Amino acid sequence: MCGCTVSTKDQKSCSKGEAHPSVSPATTSLPPTMLKSIPISKQLSSVKALGKGSDLEKAFATTALIYNNSSDPDGKLSKSVAKNLLKTQFVNFIQGQENKPKYKEILSELEEQTESKLCFEDFMILLLSITLMSDLLQEIWTSKITK
Repeated sequence: MCGCTVSTKDQKSCSKGEAHPSVSPATTSLPPTMLKSIPISKQLSSVKALGKGSDLEKAFATTALIYNNSSDPDGKLSKSVAKNLLKTQFVNFIQGQENKPKYKEILSELEEQTESKLCFEDFMILLLSITLMSDLLQEIWTSKITK
């Protein structure tokens, strides 16, 4: 994992209690617990910029909201919560991967991290790593769209 640094020229780190540089102040002003009881679809519809957003923008916004709703007050995910999110929210991507060496390596790296929690960037890298090696991605790329 990347150690929670932002990919910018200055390599600014996410420190405890500090908002991630890519998060606007408006999104960090509400306590995370305030949003947790509101369904993701309602949270997405309340973000004005996403009203005319693309499917890709909405997909990333959904990921950010799920992360935010699952994170602790410091805005980080524990390893156990991250694993639970994989099992509950990413099941189709991890299905059939459990015995593959690459999947085991990814989870092993997660366990070996010295930090006990993941920032948003590390969580996204985890999702991307699993997606790239998944059978589902291969199926998506090889499937033919029929009308």
